[in-house]
Parts: sequence; structure tokens; C-alpha cells
Amino acid sequence: MASFSSLNRYLRPCESSDEMALREVYEDAIRTCDKSLYSQEQIEAWSALAYLPGILDKPLKQGVGWVSCVDKTIEAFALKYPHNRLALLYCRGRSSRQGHATALLHQIEADTLTDKPITLKTEASLCSYQLLLRHGWTIIAPEEIQIGGVHFSRYLMEKTLY
Repeated sequence: MASFSSLNRYLRPCESSDEMALREVYEDAIRTCDKSLYSQEQIEAWSALAYLPGILDKPLKQGVGWVSCVDKTIEAFALKYPHNRLALLYCRGRSSRQGHATALLHQIEADTLTDKPITLKTEASLCSYQLLLRHGWTIIAPEEIQIGGVHFSRYLMEKTLY
């Protein structure tokens, strides 16, 4: 178990029993994100993915990653799926800007270094791309997608680890 910052806050590997908690963190992160970045329609469409069958199943069941906990409650998580893609990085609104995402990102990158050099890729939301830029990721290209018939902008990003 990797610890950071305070005695009650720690990282641990994701477990299969975490799936429902990860879905809850996913939904909370979207519903509490900066309201200037997304419309209510976008928030509703995106957060609905948390519980739709088949949407998050593969990364949640087959992905490898970590959770950030406070007093045994999962506050944030990061998953790779497949091994060279950061598939999910989400943090509850009440725990944002407290170092959870940064600690998770560093742990995911450290785990990935066993296959060096390797390039990690991701699709970053308007909420997360600035964090990734601060940690050495680069934008490959902007991307436009639809979720539930609603338009979204995001960024294809990558980071080569040595």
C-alpha cells in the first residue's frame, strides 16, 4: 500500500469488489465538475454512462489501476485499459484539488515504466487535460464526440515514459 500526505489518505490497487464504488466516483466527478466547462445536458448524458450496461464494463472489470482512499472511502481512481491507455481518471468533487489525481497519475505512470519505453495514450476531458499537461502529457489532437446524442469536445493525449 502506497501512502501519501496524511495518515488517513492512501493509495491501493483496485479490486473487483470496488466496481460499484468506482461507478459512484465516476458519476460524482462528472456531476460536480466545473459547471463552466459543460452544459447541464452534457453532464446528464455523460454521468448516465456510469450505470449503462456495457459502457464502462471492460475497463472496470479488465483494467488495472489504483484507488485513492480517505478513511477507507474511495475518493478517486485511475485505470489502464488496455495496458498502454489511461482509460479512466476520476475524483469525487469533495476531494478535488487535494492531490488524489496527481498521486494516481504518478502511480499509473510508475507501473507502466516496467514496459519502457512506452507511450501511454488517453482521451482527456475538458476537466482533466490541464492536469495531464502539467505532468508532461502532450495533446495529439482535439476530438469531437457524441454521448447520448450530445456533442462533446475532448483531447487525444499521450506521454512517452522512459
